[in-house]
Amino acid sequence: MGAIYLVRHGQASFGAADYDQLSERGFEQSIVVGAELRRRGVEFAQARSGSLARQRDTAATALKELGSDVKVVEDPRWNEYDHVEIARYHAGGAEQGDDSRAYQKALDVALTAWCDAGETGPCGETWPAFLSRVTAAVHELAAELGKGENAVVFTSGGVIATVCGALMGTPAAGLVKLNRVTVNGGITKLISGRGGVTLLSFNEHPHFEAEQAAMLTYR
Repeated sequence: MGAIYLVRHGQASFGAADYDQLSERGFEQSIVVGAELRRRGVEFAQARSGSLARQRDTAATALKELGSDVKVVEDPRWNEYDHVEIARYHAGGAEQGDDSRAYQKALDVALTAWCDAGETGPCGETWPAFLSRVTAAVHELAAELGKGENAVVFTSGGVIATVCGALMGTPAAGLVKLNRVTVNGGITKLISGRGGVTLLSFNEHPHFEAEQAAMLTYR
């Protein structure tokens, strides 16, 4: 069986004018991810990244540390939902500010409302459209893998949470409940075989424990 490794991007610039930039810690986390993949001895036949800067930079940094020359194919289907727009329409325009916990609480409410609104929601991308694009991306990638081949995808927490929720039969609940606990640089592993795609592990992050514990972040 082949495997698909979903890697959440490193820490972005929460509270800054441009969130879509890796922080200094985000780059450091990306190096640690690359070292962890090297430690596992995984070889990748395919690599994907969303088109967001934080995803692309995580991919480039981690793969350089891994020592892999696999070509990263950018695919916007791996991009995160538009949290700013969702907060605007479903959380009264909640802003990031400096309190990440307060913002996460408001975002949870907004995401739930976004899912409940379905195809009639006011956002440019509705929940059903988001769900459709991310699940299509993972199944298409799985279909491209040869026997025993592995792929790595550098994406975002909401995408990973939705994919995992969908594989467990509860995509909306997965988005809200799993999204809030995904760590920057966490690794989720899917298995692709005759029976389709199966979730094997979610949000692995032992590479951010022990001497690297200070590197652990959620946003």
